[in-house]
Amino acid sequence: MDVKGCAWLAMLALLVAQPLWADESAVNASGVDQARDALSKKDDDADSAKALEQVFQAAEQSYTLLKKGERTLTYGFDYSLLRDTQIQTVRSGTNVFSVVSQAEAQHTFTNSFTFDYGVWDNLTFSMRLPLVAKYDTEREIDVYSLGDISASLRWQPWPSLRGKPVTTLFATIGLPTGTSPYDINSDKDLATGSGFYSLGGGVNMSYVIDPVVLFGSAGYTYNVPVSGIHQVRGGRELQKVDPGSTLNLSMGFAYALSYDVSLSTSYQMAHSFKPTYTFADDSFEGTEQTSAIMNFSLGLRTSPDYIVNINAGFGMTEDSPDVLLGLSMPLDIKGLKAQ
Repeated sequence: MDVKGCAWLAMLALLVAQPLWADESAVNASGVDQARDALSKKDDDADSAKALEQVFQAAEQSYTLLKKGERTLTYGFDYSLLRDTQIQTVRSGTNVFSVVSQAEAQHTFTNSFTFDYGVWDNLTFSMRLPLVAKYDTEREIDVYSLGDISASLRWQPWPSLRGKPVTTLFATIGLPTGTSPYDINSDKDLATGSGFYSLGGGVNMSYVIDPVVLFGSAGYTYNVPVSGIHQVRGGRELQKVDPGSTLNLSMGFAYALSYDVSLSTSYQMAHSFKPTYTFADDSFEGTEQTSAIMNFSLGLRTSPDYIVNINAGFGMTEDSPDVLLGLSMPLDIKGLKAQ
């Protein structure tokens, strides 16, 4: 395979690697959602074809990110299915509790737009705007709203050298712009956001062994505590939530079938530490959650500068979505290209 083909495959690997989601029963759902949200698509996620256009340009480039002043816009569509049964302990009187089970079947459709800008040749700024539609077919409720907007910086400290791993550091911030799970009636409404700010960082690495690219990613996310909630859950007033931090890990490989077609497989995992829920009369810790998915991706080059990426995945733990489907492609809009 020629050098240009290797560069295209290496970029696909970076995309797949990036990571990268109450009373003791009623609020546990929030902890599960947190682990799931950690695996939901972020602005620097792997299956965004945005970087294919950036990094898989010819190998004469010293860095694999966008050139200084270059701009791209990427459209992504994602679908996930989550089936679960929530067991809730509801207070019906002084020290009197009853146990209630509630089935869920949530279908989530996300249309996202990701804007990337090359600050320097080795520093890229990204911002992702998600539009979310969510349906629960068991409870017959739905919601249409903006999701959580996120922004990130990707920095490549060292130039790319043939035969050497490519290392990229990233930092992310998540804004609670979606519908918060702490501002709704959880029995009648659905949330489209996490409800809290988040700060994260990590490292991505890839290594080309023609025609295969090995890649991996590791990251840490600090979720900012939320106060002033005043939400009734299980017959008690929830006042404050400390979501707990999250560790993310992914690894996999990509294989070039030809210059225009590539396949990749990745394993992605997110572990959320114990959240703390503070009620008007007491507080307690939730349980740690672990989400893990296997993801398979197909990259198709339809023109020299246009690549469509299709992915499918499935959850491997109880805290993971059952089904994941996705599509991403660059949008060619005049005025975005650097002059």
